[in-house]
Amino acid sequence: MRTGMLFFLLIPLLGCIYTGWHVWRILPFAAVWKWMVVVAMLMCFLQMFINYAIGLDRMPMSLARVLYAIGTSSLIILLYFFMLFVVMDLGRLFRLIPASFMHDSVAGSLTVAGIMLAVFIYGNVHYYNKVRVPINIETGKLASPIRLAMISDLHLGYHNTRRDLAKWVDMLNKENVDAILIAGDIVDIDVSPLIEENMAEEFKRLNAPVYACLGNHDYLAGEPNSEKFYQESGIQLLRDSYAVVDSQLVIIGRDDRTNRQRKSIAQLMNALAREQGKSATIILDHQPYHLEEAEQAGVDFQFSGHTHYGQVWPISWIEDMIYECAFGAHQRGNTRYYVSSGLGIWGGKFRIGTQSEYIIATVE
Repeated sequence: MRTGMLFFLLIPLLGCIYTGWHVWRILPFAAVWKWMVVVAMLMCFLQMFINYAIGLDRMPMSLARVLYAIGTSSLIILLYFFMLFVVMDLGRLFRLIPASFMHDSVAGSLTVAGIMLAVFIYGNVHYYNKVRVPINIETGKLASPIRLAMISDLHLGYHNTRRDLAKWVDMLNKENVDAILIAGDIVDIDVSPLIEENMAEEFKRLNAPVYACLGNHDYLAGEPNSEKFYQESGIQLLRDSYAVVDSQLVIIGRDDRTNRQRKSIAQLMNALAREQGKSATIILDHQPYHLEEAEQAGVDFQFSGHTHYGQVWPISWIEDMIYECAFGAHQRGNTRYYVSSGLGIWGGKFRIGTQSEYIIATVE
């Protein structure tokens, strides 16, 4: 574990050194100004770790939001600086880019700044475009169709505010669904911003019953605190338990993988069979690991989140290597799945090569 953490920290540190060196070389400034720029970039990167060490909940909300945005956004910005300089180095190696373009260069500096600005303006605008994804879930077990809204990974907190949540609530209310399912991570890293802005009142405006399971960030924020917020918001939290929608569809909420003592899907389905018989079943399981468990237990549909599909390319490629299904629709045997990239986001509000989404499902 300790070795893994050191390796995790070493990669961005090496990226900082590589990027800092190229920034120093390309800027057409005197040394003192170059030092100021490089040190400022380094401090922005370190800000995320400083935030965790100091605790944002100890700061005024306006300051905490700025520091959160700087610290988390810098990781993504560093990644794209790194990739851009790698491409430029390859271009120089193959003599497609002159060496002078990357050393004390006004043109090179303006080109890098322009590309980065364009990429992150696009990423921010694209994040706010919430994609509506319609799906049909055919079980053959329902007397009449049921419409559901499914969302995950709201990550409400210092960056996703009550104003954002209010827009999402209005968006969902227009769908006139029978129920709303949330596959975990309503809370980001701390419930303090949610309490200070009284976000529970926004959830109470939803015009359909809400069922949810916990996610790893709900545990990160303090599981008792998150559970209390769910209750105050009128959300029915399902922790290895179930609820019935319209007397014919069973929604099972599985506790997050963070809880090593949680029940298996087979245990949940066996208990359900004794009480409900052969009902149509949807399971909420925040982290989409071991998808074969739902198939083996005879679940009709599983909805998960957690991956964000990497939030930005090319992290989405890494997600594809980690999970059997990191994003979108999937099927194993008679069991169907959907892994959502999330309605909200962790950290900087950028979506590059991924989408913010909500799912409208018709269950039949």
